[in-house]
Amino acid sequence: MTTFRLGAYAVAIENDHVLLVRCTSAFDDGHWSLPGGAVEHGEDPVDAVVREVAEETGCVAEVDQLLGVDSRFIPAAERHMPEKGDHQNIGIFYSVRITGEPRPEPNGATVDPLWTPMADVAGLRRAALVDVGLALAAGRPPTGHVAAVPVGGLVIH
Repeated sequence: MTTFRLGAYAVAIENDHVLLVRCTSAFDDGHWSLPGGAVEHGEDPVDAVVREVAEETGCVAEVDQLLGVDSRFIPAAERHMPEKGDHQNIGIFYSVRITGEPRPEPNGATVDPLWTPMADVAGLRRAALVDVGLALAAGRPPTGHVAAVPVGGLVIH
Protein backbone atom coordinates (compact mmCIF):
# COMPACT_ATOMS: atom_id res chain seq x y z
CA MET A 1 0.00 0.00 0.00
CA THR A 2 1.19 3.51 -0.81
CA THR A 3 -0.35 6.67 0.61
CA PHE A 4 -0.39 9.97 -1.26
CA ARG A 5 -0.65 13.63 -0.30
CA LEU A 6 -0.82 16.81 -2.38
CA GLY A 7 0.35 19.80 -0.38
CA ALA A 8 0.69 23.54 -0.98
CA TYR A 9 3.42 25.47 0.87
CA ALA A 10 4.17 29.16 1.39
CA VAL A 11 7.67 30.57 1.07
CA ALA A 12 7.51 34.00 2.69
CA ILE A 13 10.84 35.82 2.85
CA GLU A 14 11.20 39.37 4.19
CA ASN A 15 14.32 41.22 5.33
CA ASP A 16 16.43 38.05 5.23
CA HIS A 17 13.90 36.18 7.42
CA VAL A 18 11.62 33.28 6.43
CA LEU A 19 8.25 32.57 8.06
CA LEU A 20 8.33 29.12 9.68
CA VAL A 21 5.94 27.20 11.93
CA ARG A 22 6.82 24.55 14.50
CA CYS A 23 4.97 21.27 14.00
CA THR A 24 4.15 19.02 16.92
CA SER A 25 2.43 15.65 17.12
CA ALA A 26 2.29 12.49 19.21
CA PHE A 27 5.07 11.10 16.97
CA ASP A 28 7.39 14.11 16.96
CA ASP A 29 8.69 16.39 19.69
CA GLY A 30 8.71 19.27 17.23
CA HIS A 31 10.31 20.39 14.01
CA TRP A 32 10.11 23.51 11.85
CA SER A 33 8.29 23.70 8.54
CA LEU A 34 6.94 26.14 6.01
CA PRO A 35 3.31 27.14 6.51
CA GLY A 36 1.13 24.94 4.35
CA GLY A 37 -0.50 21.59 4.13
CA ALA A 38 -2.87 19.29 2.33
CA VAL A 39 -4.91 20.46 -0.63
CA GLU A 40 -8.47 19.36 0.06
CA HIS A 41 -10.50 17.46 -2.55
CA GLY A 42 -11.76 19.93 -5.15
CA GLU A 43 -9.65 22.80 -3.76
CA ASP A 44 -7.33 24.89 -5.91
CA PRO A 45 -3.73 24.74 -4.58
CA VAL A 46 -3.53 28.56 -4.54
CA ASP A 47 -6.61 28.69 -2.33
CA ALA A 48 -5.13 25.92 -0.17
CA VAL A 49 -1.88 27.78 0.53
CA VAL A 50 -3.77 30.96 1.44
CA ARG A 51 -6.09 28.96 3.74
CA GLU A 52 -3.23 27.05 5.38
CA VAL A 53 -1.24 30.25 6.07
CA ALA A 54 -4.32 31.81 7.70
CA GLU A 55 -4.96 28.69 9.80
CA GLU A 56 -1.36 28.17 10.91
CA THR A 57 -0.20 31.76 11.39
CA GLY A 58 -3.26 34.02 11.56
CA CYS A 59 -1.77 36.02 8.69
CA VAL A 60 -3.05 36.83 5.23
CA ALA A 61 -0.98 35.48 2.34
CA GLU A 62 -0.99 36.96 -1.13
CA VAL A 63 0.47 34.58 -3.70
CA ASP A 64 3.16 36.23 -5.84
CA GLN A 65 4.47 33.36 -7.92
CA LEU A 66 4.55 29.62 -8.36
CA LEU A 67 8.09 28.56 -7.41
CA GLY A 68 7.96 24.88 -8.26
CA VAL A 69 6.91 21.36 -7.43
CA ASP A 70 8.65 18.68 -5.37
CA SER A 71 7.84 14.98 -5.46
CA ARG A 72 9.15 12.99 -2.51
CA PHE A 73 8.80 9.22 -2.08
CA ILE A 74 9.22 7.96 1.48
CA PRO A 75 9.73 4.21 1.97
CA ALA A 76 7.67 2.65 4.75
CA ALA A 77 10.81 1.89 6.77
CA GLU A 78 11.55 5.64 7.04
CA ARG A 79 8.07 6.63 8.24
CA HIS A 80 7.15 7.08 11.88
CA MET A 81 4.29 4.63 11.24
CA PRO A 82 5.85 2.07 8.87
CA GLU A 83 2.70 -0.07 8.96
CA LYS A 84 1.03 2.58 6.77
CA GLY A 85 3.34 1.62 3.89
CA ASP A 86 5.22 3.78 1.45
CA HIS A 87 4.22 7.41 0.96
CA GLN A 88 4.45 9.90 -1.88
CA ASN A 89 4.16 13.62 -1.19
CA ILE A 90 3.75 16.14 -4.00
CA GLY A 91 4.46 19.65 -2.74
CA ILE A 92 3.57 22.82 -4.65
CA PHE A 93 5.58 25.83 -3.48
CA TYR A 94 4.51 29.46 -3.80
CA SER A 95 6.27 32.72 -3.09
CA VAL A 96 3.89 34.73 -0.90
CA ARG A 97 3.66 38.16 0.74
CA ILE A 98 2.39 38.18 4.31
CA THR A 99 0.30 40.77 6.13
CA GLY A 100 -0.53 40.62 9.81
CA GLU A 101 1.31 39.48 12.91
CA PRO A 102 1.82 35.73 13.33
CA ARG A 103 -0.02 33.95 16.13
CA PRO A 104 -0.22 30.24 17.05
CA GLU A 105 -2.82 28.02 15.40
CA PRO A 106 -5.64 27.49 17.89
CA ASN A 107 -5.90 23.77 18.74
CA GLY A 108 -3.81 22.89 15.71
CA ALA A 109 -0.74 20.87 14.88
CA THR A 110 1.46 23.94 14.41
CA VAL A 111 2.69 26.39 17.02
CA ASP A 112 5.18 29.22 17.27
CA PRO A 113 4.92 30.87 13.83
CA LEU A 114 8.12 32.85 13.64
CA TRP A 115 10.03 35.09 11.27
CA THR A 116 13.32 33.19 11.39
CA PRO A 117 16.66 34.63 10.26
CA MET A 118 17.77 32.79 7.13
CA ALA A 119 21.20 32.27 8.71
CA ASP A 120 19.58 30.28 11.56
CA VAL A 121 17.63 27.80 9.40
CA ALA A 122 20.53 25.36 8.89
CA GLY A 123 20.74 24.83 12.67
CA LEU A 124 17.06 23.96 13.11
CA ARG A 125 15.46 20.51 13.17
CA ARG A 126 13.26 20.95 10.12
CA ALA A 127 11.22 19.28 7.40
CA ALA A 128 13.08 18.74 4.13
CA LEU A 129 10.42 20.85 2.45
CA VAL A 130 11.95 23.94 4.13
CA ASP A 131 15.18 23.35 2.21
CA VAL A 132 13.27 22.64 -1.00
CA GLY A 133 11.23 25.84 -0.70
CA LEU A 134 14.27 27.98 0.06
CA ALA A 135 16.22 26.44 -2.85
CA LEU A 136 13.31 27.15 -5.20
CA ALA A 137 13.06 30.74 -3.95
CA ALA A 138 16.80 31.33 -4.26
CA GLY A 139 17.31 29.69 -7.64
CA ARG A 140 13.96 30.20 -9.38
CA PRO A 141 14.79 27.29 -11.72
CA PRO A 142 12.95 27.42 -15.05
CA THR A 143 11.84 23.81 -14.60
CA GLY A 144 10.40 24.54 -11.13
CA HIS A 145 12.41 21.62 -9.80
CA VAL A 146 15.45 21.33 -7.54
CA ALA A 147 17.57 18.35 -6.60
CA ALA A 148 16.24 16.09 -3.87
CA VAL A 149 17.13 17.19 -0.36
CA PRO A 150 18.78 14.38 1.58
CA VAL A 151 17.27 13.64 4.97
CA GLY A 152 19.30 12.92 8.07
CA GLY A 153 20.66 14.86 10.99
CA LEU A 154 18.45 17.91 11.46
CA VAL A 155 16.53 17.36 8.19
CA ILE A 156 13.53 15.02 8.35
CA HIS A 157 10.77 13.89 5.97
